Amino acid sequence: MIDVSVADQVRYDWSVSEIAEIYSLPIPTLIYRAQQLQHRFHQPNEVQGCSLLSIKTGGCPEDCAYCPQSAHYTTEVDRVELMSVSDTLAIARRAQADGATRFCMGAAWRDVPDGPSFDRVLEMVRGVRQLGMEACCTLGMLNEAQAEALAEAGLTAYNHNLDTSPDFYGKIITTRTYDDRLKTIQRVRDAGITVCCGGIIGMGESETDRFGLLEQLANQRPHPESVPINLLAAVGGTPLADQPEIDPFELVRMIATARILMPKSVVRLSAGRQLLSDETQALCLLAGANSIFMGEKLLTTANPETDRDLSLLRKLGMNLKQGNAIHEGHEETRREEKVFSL
Repeated sequence: MIDVSVADQVRYDWSVSEIAEIYSLPIPTLIYRAQQLQHRFHQPNEVQGCSLLSIKTGGCPEDCAYCPQSAHYTTEVDRVELMSVSDTLAIARRAQADGATRFCMGAAWRDVPDGPSFDRVLEMVRGVRQLGMEACCTLGMLNEAQAEALAEAGLTAYNHNLDTSPDFYGKIITTRTYDDRLKTIQRVRDAGITVCCGGIIGMGESETDRFGLLEQLANQRPHPESVPINLLAAVGGTPLADQPEIDPFELVRMIATARILMPKSVVRLSAGRQLLSDETQALCLLAGANSIFMGEKLLTTANPETDRDLSLLRKLGMNLKQGNAIHEGHEETRREEKVFSL
């Protein structure tokens, strides 16, 4: 049995067999072990509110099988060009008023374009930071100069998900390799921007594929500061439109395992929450999730309304995080690089 009770140590050498052992624990034991680490490294009754805005929608040349913004599929998502800075910041202010402390901006690009569009994104980042919020972007693949420019603009985090395991990846995406994703993550890290990197479950992957995704994430050194765990929101017109819903306890297991493997990371309960009952979301928070995305839409898919989220947190005796100290634990990680013992 793996001892995960020593709460001041962090590992970067997890094996698939070890991850499978943790993931397969009885739910009460799994949540208990995740809670030990949640209490050690985080404020256990505090949840960060984030907001995610599509600043450029549709027409993406990628063929991600889950994405209604792909130009390869016919969906109800209309193509909308890059938003203005003023409109973006107005939405950021509303999100801040609702309690969000991180504002995420997503653009449906494969590669970030240089020129006026990128300059506008940089201005958006500067504007969000001036509001006192964390700023996150997900724009596709970056080169080194673009990553450095985003860092200079004050970008807090860059989201670039691995989506799934290396073995299952080719069944979901063919227009970008797994290595492409890892290279962008490294450029983000080299520029001094924190990494937001996670994946999606419910796409038809096996449990072994989930273990493979977690292995990729948990063996990064340092761990991603943010780990979004997404539940597939099947959208008409995409290849995964008819994918059956998975048992929500699989999401609970995924979150709890991520918390145990990456104890200092912020585990973000992300897409697919509109499919979950309040009780299931509460279990996810107990299992180690300490961030939610607020607002009625995540890029182009539905999301629970803010009032419902606030009501749930009140019932649980939890509250939204205030301020921007979410990554303090990772500074300690970089200084101390301790290792678990089995």
